[in-house]
Amino acid sequence: MLYHHHWLGLPWLIVLVIAVVPFWRICKRVGHSPWLSLLTLLPLVNLVFIYYLAFSQWPSENRAASAGAPGAPPA
Repeated sequence: MLYHHHWLGLPWLIVLVIAVVPFWRICKRVGHSPWLSLLTLLPLVNLVFIYYLAFSQWPSENRAASAGAPGAPPA
């Protein structure tokens, strides 16, 4: 007999909301593709991704600096 759990998808939904949705918004805000946020679902790759986001040059920073926006860090 097959053993069914109707709540089996709930942990994945919780992970999706807790991990992917915030990174989706962060990626969009800094100018990267929001689809990169799906990397947070992969073990160890998620750590590399977080460091990449933290220490790489953001496309939104490049646009602000080239436009001469006030408050933009000098290049």
